[in-house]
Amino acid sequence: MNVVLQNTNMLTWLNSLQIIQKGNPEPERKVIKTEEEWKSLLPEDIFYVTRKKGTERPFSSEMCVSYDPGKYVCACCGTLLFDSSEKFDSGTGWPSFTQPVKEGVIAYHKDHTHGMYRIETICNTCDAHLGHVFQDGPPPSGLRFCINALALKKQVSDTEKAVFGGGCFWCTEAVFQQLKGVEKVVSGYSGGTVKDPTYKEVTSGLTGHAEVVEITYKPAEISFEDLVRIHLTTHDPTTLNRQGADVGTQYRSVIFYQNEDEKNIIEKAIQEIQPSFENQIVTEVSPKAFFYPGEDYHQDYFSREANKNPYCAVVIAPKLEKFRKLYKEKLKEGV
Repeated sequence: MNVVLQNTNMLTWLNSLQIIQKGNPEPERKVIKTEEEWKSLLPEDIFYVTRKKGTERPFSSEMCVSYDPGKYVCACCGTLLFDSSEKFDSGTGWPSFTQPVKEGVIAYHKDHTHGMYRIETICNTCDAHLGHVFQDGPPPSGLRFCINALALKKQVSDTEKAVFGGGCFWCTEAVFQQLKGVEKVVSGYSGGTVKDPTYKEVTSGLTGHAEVVEITYKPAEISFEDLVRIHLTTHDPTTLNRQGADVGTQYRSVIFYQNEDEKNIIEKAIQEIQPSFENQIVTEVSPKAFFYPGEDYHQDYFSREANKNPYCAVVIAPKLEKFRKLYKEKLKEGV
C-alpha cells in the first residue's frame, strides 16, 4: 500500500519513517532503463554514484559551496528535486538541503550497509541513488538531505524568493502584486512552531506564525533592497504586534532573510529609513523559516473581493493609492 502525505508541506523525520513503512508514493512519471543503457548514457563517475550507489569524495565539487539561486535536477532523468532556497552549509562536504521541492519526487529506503542504519534517498522517477537523509539538519524540519553532487545538475534560475509580513496579508499581497519584476505573490504563514497551520489557528495568536507573503521576483528587474524598502514604507513598522485595528503577534512586522547578505541589506535599510519615523522601527529580522501557503480563498484576495468586502475599500484601497503615488516608476504597466 502506497502512502501520500496529506495536508503537509514540510517533510519531517517521522514522515520519512512512515513512508518507508507504508511504501513510497507513485511518481508522476517513471524512467526505466537497463544497466547497460544507463552505462552508455552517463559519464563513468555519475554512473558509479547513481547506478552503483557510490559516494563521491567530500568537498570534491563546487556545488558544496555554491548557494546562488537555481534548481537542482536528477543527473540521470532531469526530474526536479531541490531548490537553492532549501540549500545550506552543513560543513560535511556534500550539498545539503532541508527539503525536496515537493512530496513524491524522492523515494526513501532503509540502508543497513557499513553497520549503520540510514535512510537512503533515491530519485523516485528513475531510481538513481542520490545520497541519504539525516535528522541533524536545521529547524524547523530538522532534516539534512546529504546528496552527492554528481547525482545532481543545477539549472540557473532568474528568480528569487522573499518572505515579508506586515499585518493582514491581504494588504501586503495587493502591494507587491503591482510591482514590476514580481512574478508571483502567495499569502501564507511563517515564523511559528505549529506545522501546517490553518487561518483559524493563526488568528488565535497561539501558533507563533505571522501572516506573511512569499514573493517570487526577478533580481534583474527589482532588487531585494527595493523590496525591503517598499515593505518598510507601505506598512507601519513601528507598531509592535499590530497594524491598525489588527492586533496580535500574527500581525507583526517581519522580514525573513536567507543569508548574511540579505540580513545586512535589511539592517541597513532599517537604519536609513528610521529617521522618517517618529517612533522606533520594531520590524523583526529573522532567518528564513518554513513558509506555509494559506488557504485558496486568501489568494489574490483584493483582486477578487475589492467590490465585495468593505475591508478592501476602507483599508486596502487607500494603502494602494498611497503606494502607487510613492512608487509610480516601479509599477507594472496598466496598474
